[in-house]
Amino acid sequence: MDAYTGFASVYDLFMDQVPYEEWCDCLTEILQEYGIYDGLILDLGCGTGKFTRLLAKKGYDLIGVDGSGEMLEAAMGQEENPDILYLQQDMREFELYGTVRAIVSVCDCMNYLMEYEELVQVLRLADNYLDPGGVFVFDMNTVYKYREILGEQTIGENREEGSFLWENYFDEEQGINEYDLTLFVREKDGRYRKFEETHFQRAYEVEDVKRAIQEAGMELVGMYDNWTRSEPGKESERICFVAREVKKRV
Repeated sequence: MDAYTGFASVYDLFMDQVPYEEWCDCLTEILQEYGIYDGLILDLGCGTGKFTRLLAKKGYDLIGVDGSGEMLEAAMGQEENPDILYLQQDMREFELYGTVRAIVSVCDCMNYLMEYEELVQVLRLADNYLDPGGVFVFDMNTVYKYREILGEQTIGENREEGSFLWENYFDEEQGINEYDLTLFVREKDGRYRKFEETHFQRAYEVEDVKRAIQEAGMELVGMYDNWTRSEPGKESERICFVAREVKKRV
């Protein structure tokens, strides 16, 4: 799962089209639906912390976990940075000192789990670290998106601060999408440094995600098309899942 090294320095630049504010509003609505108006929340796969900071502004206390030291360095280097605890941990083995009211994971971080057993493991860890009745809200890219939108596509963007080429190869039989990234990042002296990264994500069928949630001992209480409150359909590109802890008792 090693990724986001050279890309970390320009990640927010090339992700500025993502409607984080709208996603955060929707997430806050979901959290409040389950009585979570304040308290401690874990952002799993927090990256540069942009979404983490937005959620902190909603009045929550935040822990951000990410496997990339470079991404966390970018998160901690922000000028406007609330009191957030950042931890460098593999999401498949994350550890906390206590429980949290909710766990969130955005921008298809869960698709980086290559094996079904890893998906179940992360869900079990989430269940373990949630307060009684707490929720784990996460999104995942769909099979439809990888097959019809991303697969075999090349995306490019050129800006003064940097440019990138993003080549996609989707192996439908294996359910694996390979991202080959070539980045040219502008240095302080005006020269451009080249970075190359390869990322892999797995496409999970909705029924497999449902089964993993159940196998982890959690209850699926909501599914939405992207970060809206609409029901997902056959052409949904991203699905938001809401899984609730049900075994603990106060």
